[in-house]
Amino acid sequence: MSRSDIVLAALGRNVRRHRDAKALTQEKLSELSGLDPTYISDIERGQRNPGIRMSPNLPKRLASPLRKCAKELMHEQSRQTQSH
Repeated sequence: MSRSDIVLAALGRNVRRHRDAKALTQEKLSELSGLDPTYISDIERGQRNPGIRMSPNLPKRLASPLRKCAKELMHEQSRQTQSH
């Protein structure tokens, strides 16, 4: 698994965790963020990179600051790297 795959997988897990914590469905998050539900599903599965333009919409709608998501991603990546 490449480094970018690890980051995308971690991002997806974090998006899903925050979405679940807010009791939002992918469809509801889609409505709130202006993103297609399939796109959100792809992000959560680590299959899609939301890119810098899309990134602010998800944390905003999940009430999770971008900085917090970045810290979680860095921690997750560090953990993954140490286990390999």
